[in-house]
Amino acid sequence: MISKRGSHVQEVGSPYRVRDFSTLVGLRNIPDALVEAHLKLYQGYVHNTNLLTERLKEAEVGTPEWTEMSRRVGFEVNGMRLHELYFDNLSPQFSGPSLSVSERIGAGWGSMAEWEKEFRAMGHIRGVGWVILYRDPVADRLSNHWITLHEEGHPAGFTPLLVMDVWEHAYSGMDRPRYIEAFFENICWSRVADRLGS
Repeated sequence: MISKRGSHVQEVGSPYRVRDFSTLVGLRNIPDALVEAHLKLYQGYVHNTNLLTERLKEAEVGTPEWTEMSRRVGFEVNGMRLHELYFDNLSPQFSGPSLSVSERIGAGWGSMAEWEKEFRAMGHIRGVGWVILYRDPVADRLSNHWITLHEEGHPAGFTPLLVMDVWEHAYSGMDRPRYIEAFFENICWSRVADRLGS
């Protein structure tokens, strides 16, 4: 049985595979060496997700070891998935958002500029974490959220549309304001449109 998630095809029940993000070479104002180091960190999340999955199968349910691994698995799985979403919404071939995406996002804030102002401001919140533009599929509303640890704070059932990593490893050697600027210079708006269904 095959599971399809975007362009990534995975056999159900098989170990998670590291996705190829070699297309990220040449991002504007984000050094290739920084991206390469970031991808190695992502590979660690894939490895640890697979390791925990296997060890949980072997552990006796209810033991302290099983309990601690069960708690940890959400951190590793979300670390893997959030990085995949983040890398997927970056591209060295920048093009601005389409009119339909700008109108859809802007509708919730009064304008696209107001949305961007809030999203950027969240990126400057003290601490490490993620800034994510979500769509609530029930109310069909968009909202920005600050997420600290990978497994905490995600609104249940919401769809991530745009993901920005603001853990320090994402901008090592850069200051955060310059990194946020560079992030916006590399957004793959067609990916955001796909996630939005526009």
